[in-house]
Amino acid sequence: MIEVTNISKSYADILAVDRVSVQMRENTVFGLIGTNGAGKSTVLRMIAGVLKADEGSITVDGIPVFDQVEAKKKIFFIADEPYFFANANAMEMEKYFSTVYEEFLREDFYRYLESFGLDKKRKINTFSKGMKKQLALLYGICSGARYLLCDETFDGLDPVMRQGIKSVFAKEMESRGLTPIIASHNLRELEDICDHVGLLHKGGVLLSKDLEDMKCNIQKVQCVFSTEEDKKKGMEGVDIIKEEKRGSLHTLTVRGSREEIIGHFATVDTVFFEALPLSLEEIFISETEVAGYDVKKLIFG
Repeated sequence: MIEVTNISKSYADILAVDRVSVQMRENTVFGLIGTNGAGKSTVLRMIAGVLKADEGSITVDGIPVFDQVEAKKKIFFIADEPYFFANANAMEMEKYFSTVYEEFLREDFYRYLESFGLDKKRKINTFSKGMKKQLALLYGICSGARYLLCDETFDGLDPVMRQGIKSVFAKEMESRGLTPIIASHNLRELEDICDHVGLLHKGGVLLSKDLEDMKCNIQKVQCVFSTEEDKKKGMEGVDIIKEEKRGSLHTLTVRGSREEIIGHFATVDTVFFEALPLSLEEIFISETEVAGYDVKKLIFG
């Protein structure tokens, strides 16, 4: 597990990361969401040991990460724009990474390279941006490192490649406990791949929750009450986060399990009632509006 405790980082008079605390459990996919400038890249670089936190601590499986070789062996960091040696091809970069990561999975790497249609002898500087990101992901996956830190790595990948990488993640997570940590400015990029999501805003963590818990404990209810008395009874005794009304139709975002919510409204006479699952986008909007933020402006532009 990666434990980040009250870390802060400043550049001159600019506070980039402000007392961030978060836990990233092994064998899960952690998504770090935030706009450009929210501090995602700085947090990842501190976790990777590239930067030292001004305050706070970071441990990887209990080992402090900065200047600790044993901790860094467990991490592979992929920057927003992956770096490769000038004029190198995929084979030459594999030889380099094999010297850095003693458990590099060479056979798996070349098998994945072929299945993704990447030429091992072609100069990497002739690859497209998407191809370079695919290649960087394959190096990270095959490095043997337990934690794979991806900074905007999925940005620009087409749906087919995203699905391919997602399948590889699932296979490696099951076989050897790989833990991907993916930073992105786009929530929709991560909805179908992450188990846990943290939202960064202005250098601090605004929200950090398991997706399954979030989806199971918040519901959208649409209903038309038979009478004002039924409406009063239906609105009482439940934790309503958000309410909208169009004519006689009430749309409520309610905190609680699906069974609890359906059970509550079963005691009320309604002309129409349905409980609907929320998308991750709707859940984030609801949760952050309660905290006084407009997440639509933060991560949807």
